[in-house]
Amino acid sequence: MHENLTVLAIIIGICHSGIRLATPYLYASIGETFAQRSGVLNLGVEGIMLMGAYSGFFVLFKTGSPLLGLLAAAAVGALLGLAMAFISVTLKAEQGISGIGLFMFGLGISSLLFKTTLGTVEGVKGFGELNFCLGDSFCLSQIPVVGEIFFKHSAMVYGAFALVPIAWWVLNKTTLGLKIRAVGQNPQAADTLGVSVTRVRYFTVTLGGLLAGVAGASLSISLLNIFQEGMTNGQGFIAVALVYFGSWTPFGVLIGAMLFSLVNALQLWVQVLGLNLPSDVAVMLPYLLTIIALAFPFRRALQPAALTKPFERGQN
Repeated sequence: MHENLTVLAIIIGICHSGIRLATPYLYASIGETFAQRSGVLNLGVEGIMLMGAYSGFFVLFKTGSPLLGLLAAAAVGALLGLAMAFISVTLKAEQGISGIGLFMFGLGISSLLFKTTLGTVEGVKGFGELNFCLGDSFCLSQIPVVGEIFFKHSAMVYGAFALVPIAWWVLNKTTLGLKIRAVGQNPQAADTLGVSVTRVRYFTVTLGGLLAGVAGASLSISLLNIFQEGMTNGQGFIAVALVYFGSWTPFGVLIGAMLFSLVNALQLWVQVLGLNLPSDVAVMLPYLLTIIALAFPFRRALQPAALTKPFERGQN
């Protein structure tokens, strides 16, 4: 069936797919990195991604504009992130439970809205591939091997990878980043020095929600160009796990996202090639890798000291 596919073609296909599939992981994980570095764990990323995927798709479906769809997804994600910040920072609710509640909310509302506004799975024309053409005669995507792997992706894919060095620079080279790290490590000391712990945590959790919404939109209006119920399929929870895997650093998250997406791409190719491996086992590979990655205890020593701990002024 696939005798004409060479080993090189398969490797190119896996690498190309791996880069594409890393997109939602990167957006969601980088956003969650900001939130966790300030001390807030948001397990509702999956629900926010679903709402972002629906919002982006619905606006694109109605307007025909991918940009408006992306902005809608970002706005909805930011609002849900703000809600999470209010619950966890102002109300000081247990972050794990409130995050699961946010996930259930996003899962239920996105399903309800899909059924009432669309009803059936529809297709849209989202963000297309950028071929990086130099004039009319030559495109970078035409370069053998390298061009096919790196220069045939949509703007949202490149935006996800560009976000990594930007996030690193913000966290490590700016005053804002210093405040975020201080609040996540020792909020009492940060408060003594005049840093508003509440404002910093509101900002990071809202930003995390915004990027989770964009992550959802990257699925529905860039990678797949459809929306269906539960389409994130656990990617939001893997994104949270990637923050731990990446030791709360943007470049660590990048390594983890590429590893997970390449494994995911591999299992897709296993099914396409019809190899003698049960499909259920192939689908299970990324989730098995998640469990293995989180089993290493040394990464827990690197987590922000105040993660999941509500801040009380004057508390030791």
